[in-house]
Amino acid sequence: MQTTKISAIAFMIFSALFASAGQIFYKFAANSTQDITSFILNHYMYLGVISYGIGLLFMLKALRRGELTVVYPILATSFIWVSLASPLFFPTDFMTMQKWIGIFIVSAGVSLVGKGRSK
Repeated sequence: MQTTKISAIAFMIFSALFASAGQIFYKFAANSTQDITSFILNHYMYLGVISYGIGLLFMLKALRRGELTVVYPILATSFIWVSLASPLFFPTDFMTMQKWIGIFIVSAGVSLVGKGRSK
């Protein structure tokens, strides 16, 4: 039985952060794309792909060091990071009570899965 190292959890948190950055870059790309040419030449699109690629590397490091059932749910924190960062970059995005409740539920779920590793 494989045990999950703290480094695996840290790597997966970095993976989630880079995946979240990728989503923010994709939103910037979507806002500035009108046709196929602007899509191909859009630097935000490439930054999103690079961000996801770096996140993938962190994910692979995490998966080598930990149990899949422990580290993979941490990737769900990317929903939290995007929800918190999006209003900072996009004035039309804002946090509602439902979104805060969702963040709490995702956080609680990830924490419970993490607690399950000690059993």
